[in-house]
Amino acid sequence: MTDQLATTLVAERPRGLFGDAWHALRRRPLFWVSVSLIGLVLLMAAFPGLFSSADPNAADLSRSRGAPSARAWFGYDNQGYDVYARVVHGARASIVVGLLSTLGVVLVGATIGMLAGFYGGRLDAVVSRIADVFVGVPFVLGAIVILTTLNAGGDAGPARIVAQVVLSISVLSWPVAMRIMRSTAIAAKQQDYVKAARALGASSRRIIGKHLLPNCVAPVLVYSTIALGAFIGAEATLSYLGIGLRQPVVSWGVMINSAKDYLRVAPHALLFPAGFLTATVLAFVMLGDAVREALDPKLR
Repeated sequence: MTDQLATTLVAERPRGLFGDAWHALRRRPLFWVSVSLIGLVLLMAAFPGLFSSADPNAADLSRSRGAPSARAWFGYDNQGYDVYARVVHGARASIVVGLLSTLGVVLVGATIGMLAGFYGGRLDAVVSRIADVFVGVPFVLGAIVILTTLNAGGDAGPARIVAQVVLSISVLSWPVAMRIMRSTAIAAKQQDYVKAARALGASSRRIIGKHLLPNCVAPVLVYSTIALGAFIGAEATLSYLGIGLRQPVVSWGVMINSAKDYLRVAPHALLFPAGFLTATVLAFVMLGDAVREALDPKLR
């Protein structure tokens, strides 16, 4: 009898916010489809040798614009590169740019937004006006200015090229995460548990770390999931315009930029990297929607 009572109490133990979210996510096919696609792309980025043993930088003009075949599943591009090998290896640069950009945007924007929303006053006013300035700058125009300035010194290595694109995306996108965290912090600091902590003499650092942050992280988590896919698409856009990633870096955006001039004679060189890019961005958007619905009790 005692064992049955203990089992019942454990089974009926209330779950937290993320426990409820995970319980809801496990029953959503959309979640598993998006996670499977993302897992496949991450595996390609981490271990490209599992999918292709060909050298993505081995060019041979004798096979230029070759059609897909058993030897080259996705055919060859204008320079004679194996499109399949470059699609597999190009996943790494695209994913790295998306991950680092999301990390930078969330860390900077969420930190500033939390401080601005909690302290308010002049700090909030100054931060909000600075964010308005960045929001008013068109993304493509701002990226052109930043990347053109950073590239004025001449040639750069792969690490610097990736860092420049990550920096430009982070600088132009942090106000979104800041506004989300700021509005959430303003609403959370009015709650009774925060007022009780203040009445008990808790410091501002403890209130932010122990009470505000755990209750404000859910909207930023949803944003970061969707933003990761958006930043992968932004990298491809900048690379397509010729100001983002470039040789010797291999990415889906670089491949699309190289293939756009001979689309009519070799459409496969553009369609395959564009297809992988679209599927990846869509997977992150679907995952973000599923997480948003799971974390919001009103949408369950």
